Amino acid sequence: MHWTVTFTGKTKKQADKLPERLRLLLFQLVRDIETAGPVRGDWPNYSKLGSNRHHCHLKKGHPTYVAVWTEDRGTVSVEIIYAGTHEKAPY
Repeated sequence: MHWTVTFTGKTKKQADKLPERLRLLLFQLVRDIETAGPVRGDWPNYSKLGSNRHHCHLKKGHPTYVAVWTEDRGTVSVEIIYAGTHEKAPY
């Protein structure tokens, strides 16, 4: 099943500000979600935050970078709602 992944307007700006290495990791995560779905247990430091919200650490350390996304199984879509440091992440 193919999932449609979109970014919020704010998240597009956040992704553009990420260091290049982390931006590439984010887009690899997006490709994995598109092909295998929003539950990414094969990514390090992934966890489900609620019934339809997920997050994954893109880089541990100081600072730690995370991506947060929501899923809609009815429309088979995922929206990336945050990409940046964990201090401001909407957990």
